[in-house]
Amino acid sequence: MFTYICLGTNDPPRAARFYDALLGTLGQRRCEVSGDDWEGWTGWGTYERHGERELALWLCPPWDGRPASVGNGTMVAFSARSWSEVDAFHAAALAHGGSCEGAPGIRLRYNPDFYAAYVRDPDGNKLAAVCRGFTQRPVA
Repeated sequence: MFTYICLGTNDPPRAARFYDALLGTLGQRRCEVSGDDWEGWTGWGTYERHGERELALWLCPPWDGRPASVGNGTMVAFSARSWSEVDAFHAAALAHGGSCEGAPGIRLRYNPDFYAAYVRDPDGNKLAAVCRGFTQRPVA
């Protein structure tokens, strides 16, 4: 359904450091954009053949030149493969300038297997990591 999601930032270098740490916990890497004009933009996910194949999250300053701001009710949720990835996502956010919007845990109001953590990035964008398929912590 999506080709990309774009979030605004007022400090692209700070946002890049935050998302490198955050999305690294979920196995995501930066998009390779060599040969394209992406000044001020940083992306994670898939970006191939100059965007012919793309599924990515991009961070950039707003095009209109005004300060980036958050949307009330707007959130981007990332898929995690394990509860440990959700925990690491939450810890990385807090360690790199983000804030907690909901500690890792089961959210029974959604489903008995809905393990999630909610954070805000340094610009205030709300993010989540969600793992489905388990109703208790898997045995290591």
